[in-house]
Amino acid sequence: MSADRRVDAVVTIDPDDIGHNNTNNPSFTDLIEARLSRRKMFGLGLGTAGVALLQACGGGSDAAPAPAPSPAPAPAPAPAPAPAPAPAAMKLNFNAVAKSLDDAVSVPPGYTASVLYRLGDPIAAGVAAYLNDGSDDPATYDRRAGDHHDGMTFFGADASGKWSHSAASRGLLVMNHEAITPLFLHPAGQTTTGTGDAQVRTVAGEVQREFFLHGVSIIEVNKNAGAWSYRQDSSFNRRVHTLTPMDFGGPAAKSDYLKTKFSIDGSRTRGTVNNCANGTTPWGTYLTCEENWAGYFRRIASVDNARRSAREMASFNRYGVAGTGRELWATVTPDTADNQYGRWNAEASGAAATDDYRNGANTYGWVVEIDPFNPASTPKKRTALGRMGHEGACLGPVVAGKPLVWYMGDDSRNEYIYKFVSSQAWNPADVGGGIAAGDKYMDSGKLYVARFNADGTGVWLELALGQNNITAGYTAYAFADAADVLVNARLAADAAGATRMDRPEWTAVNPKTGEVYVTLTNTNASSRPITATDAANPRFYNDPKGTAQTAQTGNPNGHIVRFADTGADPAATTFTWDVYLFGARSTASADINISGLAADNDFSSPDGMWFSEAAPGLLWLETDDGAYTDVTNCMLLAALPGKVGDGAAKTISNVSGATTRTQATFVGKAPGTDGLRRFLVGPKDCEITGIAESGDGRALFVNIQHPGETTPVASITDPAKFGSHWPQGGSARPRSATVVITKDDGGLIGL
Repeated sequence: MSADRRVDAVVTIDPDDIGHNNTNNPSFTDLIEARLSRRKMFGLGLGTAGVALLQACGGGSDAAPAPAPSPAPAPAPAPAPAPAPAPAAMKLNFNAVAKSLDDAVSVPPGYTASVLYRLGDPIAAGVAAYLNDGSDDPATYDRRAGDHHDGMTFFGADASGKWSHSAASRGLLVMNHEAITPLFLHPAGQTTTGTGDAQVRTVAGEVQREFFLHGVSIIEVNKNAGAWSYRQDSSFNRRVHTLTPMDFGGPAAKSDYLKTKFSIDGSRTRGTVNNCANGTTPWGTYLTCEENWAGYFRRIASVDNARRSAREMASFNRYGVAGTGRELWATVTPDTADNQYGRWNAEASGAAATDDYRNGANTYGWVVEIDPFNPASTPKKRTALGRMGHEGACLGPVVAGKPLVWYMGDDSRNEYIYKFVSSQAWNPADVGGGIAAGDKYMDSGKLYVARFNADGTGVWLELALGQNNITAGYTAYAFADAADVLVNARLAADAAGATRMDRPEWTAVNPKTGEVYVTLTNTNASSRPITATDAANPRFYNDPKGTAQTAQTGNPNGHIVRFADTGADPAATTFTWDVYLFGARSTASADINISGLAADNDFSSPDGMWFSEAAPGLLWLETDDGAYTDVTNCMLLAALPGKVGDGAAKTISNVSGATTRTQATFVGKAPGTDGLRRFLVGPKDCEITGIAESGDGRALFVNIQHPGETTPVASITDPAKFGSHWPQGGSARPRSATVVITKDDGGLIGL
């Protein structure tokens, strides 16, 4: 998720646009002073991804991986067979959609986009249709669609209701609900009194709605007579939200850092919040990732700082836990017996951690595993994958007898890229193993953070006590134990010397090569001034916006970096990298529009990203933009990327006023319109995010998040002033929603 452009009384900007990394980790030019050498980089031998791949992060229909074949005796020499015909090259087969500022979803001719699942839609029998005027009973919202639809996965289901990766007409669609646009949820927006630290919420029912509207939806979807719909009365339908009980797994479980009044032994917590990107497991469960959770907690520094230790203060500052709380949930009085409101107050008010929620913020920021096929199962937060602003957990290549790996971004300016490698080797017999399989593979392993070197190589730095400067003697934070390293993974990454990136968001693994792609959505001049560019974050420029030509300096359009683990081994501790794509206006100069984008494929602020499984090698790219919205609404593009090393070394000339600074980097082959093409443009004020496909690849599910979010609070009484009316049209309030896209001839989407 990019900038939160809400215009209301509580929040106008998301923490990911602020950043809380004040370290001075060295730039690439400091680490390696030698000039970049294309020969050195691409002579390293990347190898090929000659492994079975299961790529199911950020969407898709999961496939149970086949066991790797056992080695066979070498055969006797035989005459070489005649070469087989080369397979037909994959080709984008649609006309590019033009940029648009219309309040509509636009797709190419020959395609149809239908609305499937909207904010407030009922998912249980007996729940009334959504009125969309703020008057629906708050108690019903735990059985309605949440708001801000985001990361999503399609789990195919057979006739018996069991997971079937090839299912083409029935499945469970599981999606995140990242946040809310409160103006449209209540009769006239949020009801508050007071100002500053004294501002409070006064209507408990409004907050109850908001509790339920965050989290995750699990719904059964079916195709009948060629049309997709969701089944309102399915026994699989379920909402996971801010009040859902959850367990902890991994090294931080039951540690002092997670003890609260709710769970005095630190084994449990309640709920999940700000669920952005997602991931999956090879045993058939869903991973939801907690991103900008820190801003929901109330901690008034002038009251609480004196009560906290130096280590606690270092942690709060690094994660941004301070302030009134973005939705003011902690301010509702009277509280409930189980502290539904007070649990969002992270101040130390009692004699010990078990008397209050001083550790409440520590119970968020995790990857959460959910079993969609078992409605009675309890979700589990996997602490071995570290605590951060998780923007996804993308499953890498899956091979029987080899460890599993998940790649993760931390979505805030100047944050890092991580991966987790399991201790246990994958056994296909664990398919269908549910949360118990997660205990086996996700509670023990090694957590790494990436350092990108200036010569096109990189290193995975292990985050473990006693390694890579992660010790009690580290100046910025004295690490105490293994659980401390995971609870404060950002500080551990600082200590290790990881590379600060331009807002790492979604990760995606190419199933044809095993290479990993990471969207770096954007940054600004204060987060990365011209003197701080480096090889993997190489641009500084001005992108004037609108008729006023308002300056946007830094890297406002973002880029996508990709890397290949050495030897195509996800457990390797080294890699090679280049920059796959640079976002830019097609009219920008060559030192800004480095990828040579044209009118049919220019874009800004890449965010969501996912490789198709039905068409391996087809990449879908989504945007969440505020920089290019003078020209177009956010969009979905289809791409056919090559490989790391298919481009060249390049020196970019960056300009800031009278200052010019050159920056060397590595750039992938320019895609052209044959390799990158705009497929969809969304309605006004939206983000395009979340993507999945049916088992046969003939239905594409895409989420449209927060249309009309810039509507001023004062305009709630005048529908003519709403920023959007999508998807209902007329004078209706806008709603986040899932659309399903099909090809009129029934073919594969995009090809």
